[in-house]
Amino acid sequence: MNDKTTIYDIAEKLSISAATVSRALNGSTKISSKTRELVLQMAENMNYEQNKVALALKSGRSKNVGVIVPHINRSFFSNVIRGIEEELSLSGYRVIICQSYDNAEKEMESLNALLNAQVDGVLMSISDLTSDLDFLLSKTIRKGVPLIFFDRKKDINGVSTVTINDFEGGYQATQHLINEGCKRIAHLRGAKSLQIYNDRCRGYKQALIDNGLEVNDEYVLETKSKIEAGTEAIKQLMKLPNPPDAVFSSSDFVALGVIKELKNLGIKIPENFCVAGFGNDPFTEFMEMPISSVDQFPLEMGKIAARVFLEQIDSPGEIKIEKKVVLSPKLHIRKSSSKKP
Repeated sequence: MNDKTTIYDIAEKLSISAATVSRALNGSTKISSKTRELVLQMAENMNYEQNKVALALKSGRSKNVGVIVPHINRSFFSNVIRGIEEELSLSGYRVIICQSYDNAEKEMESLNALLNAQVDGVLMSISDLTSDLDFLLSKTIRKGVPLIFFDRKKDINGVSTVTINDFEGGYQATQHLINEGCKRIAHLRGAKSLQIYNDRCRGYKQALIDNGLEVNDEYVLETKSKIEAGTEAIKQLMKLPNPPDAVFSSSDFVALGVIKELKNLGIKIPENFCVAGFGNDPFTEFMEMPISSVDQFPLEMGKIAARVFLEQIDSPGEIKIEKKVVLSPKLHIRKSSSKKP
């Protein structure tokens, strides 16, 4: 017969009640460890599978958590997801991953789909085109579903965030370029709609001001996080009457595009031009021209975001815990910006 094994079958085999089997399978402390081991062993021998839907209806939890990221094929986001999964799996949670592709409509669809799927929480890094999302975010909060932003965030009451100190990261990178003797430092920033890029730009400008250098708006360009964007941006900058002698980029991919074009122009790096990026993507360390970059610690960020969720889901009643976790960045200095031997 192909009938699935039930708790009644296990109970009959062990000559105990079905209620005792149920408690043992669900980790009840009212059952002795010896009985629990017997039940679990028999369940395994009989190929018993718990009805996840029934458990979810009974407990009010699906044991599923939604994660929304702009792109899963970026090292940063894949490592954040890894951290989230590693931490949540210890508590029996599964992760449902959605990509927004930096598309506001797709982002709304993903969030709505996760809420309809009755996920126990949503961990999210917003797209750079996020708009009109407030209704769904409010709906999430009203339903009592924990919502945690990581990296890219919106400031909303009752919503926890896990980020790095982007201002400090921008300051560190720019200060390093100044220490290397650079005087005309350009900044290739991300979308103005995202706070992380605004903070990195503020850090860049503050470092210039603190060192008595001019903040030249011609040196600040908004770019997409693509290699091609870096190539086009440095072409534009090098056509200025007084071109820069260094670039701090908010993206390692953009920094890579800058380096490729500078080489095409025959400009020596770092002797005549220094470049620093942001993100510490794996490729930055292993290139022929290793790129200096600010580390965002994505694995740790993912683990902390997961822990914040677990604290919220385990808090009784309405969600009252709101955390603003800010990690400290670290600049890795490599050949692209270091004139010292």
